[in-house]
Amino acid sequence: MATRKFGTCFFEQYAQISLSALLGSEFDCLVNMDRPDLQSPDGKSIGIEVTRAMEESKQAEMALLKDVAGITKGEDRHDIDQILEYGYSFGLQGGKYIGLKEFSYWSMALPLRRILESKVSKAGNGFYGHFAKMGLFVFSRENLGATEAVKAMKYTISLQQYQDIRYNRLYIADVDDLFVCNLDDGLKDDSRLIRYRITQEQRQTFYHEAIELQKQQ
Repeated sequence: MATRKFGTCFFEQYAQISLSALLGSEFDCLVNMDRPDLQSPDGKSIGIEVTRAMEESKQAEMALLKDVAGITKGEDRHDIDQILEYGYSFGLQGGKYIGLKEFSYWSMALPLRRILESKVSKAGNGFYGHFAKMGLFVFSRENLGATEAVKAMKYTISLQQYQDIRYNRLYIADVDDLFVCNLDDGLKDDSRLIRYRITQEQRQTFYHEAIELQKQQ
C-alpha cells in the first residue's frame, strides 16, 4: 500500500482507510489536502470532500450532549479507555459515545439534506476544483438504512443535474455500513447503490489505523 500523507483530521484519515480497505487500491494513494479533503497526488484524478451530517431532531441533539465520553459508563472498558485516551470514538462501541476531541465535529454538523445542498452547490461553483472523479463522503452518527441512503442519493442527483461540475460518487458512512452511490448519468436506480457492511473487527482496524496516523502528527 502506498505511503499515506495526512493532516490532522481523524475523520478524513478514517474515510481514506475505509475506502482503501473496502473498495480497493485506487484509494491507497490519496493524500490529505484542502478543498477537497482527500486528493490523488497529481491533483487531477480523484478528489473527495469529507463531511458529516446529523439527524435533524431535538432528540439527536440531546443524545449528542449526553454521550460525551467520560460522562457515560461503557460496557467494554478497553474501548472506553481508548476513547478517553485518544479523544475519538467513531468505530468503537457501536457509535454510542462521542470522544472529547470529536465533540465539536459532530455538534456543528448539519442535517443530511442541508449538507448535501451546501456541498453540491460548492462543487458546482468550482470551490473544490476540477477532478476526473469527484466524490462526497458523508459521516453519519445515526445508523442509516438503505431507504435513507437511496433518498440521499436521489436528492444529490436532482441537486446537481444541471451543473457542469458534479460528484461521481456519494459515500455515506455510519458505524456499521458504507453506502456507495454511483451518481453518473444513464444508470438505473436499482444498480446505483452498493451497501458494504462493516464488521466490528473492521471498525476497530480502521479506528486504530487512524489513531496511529494521528499519533505520528
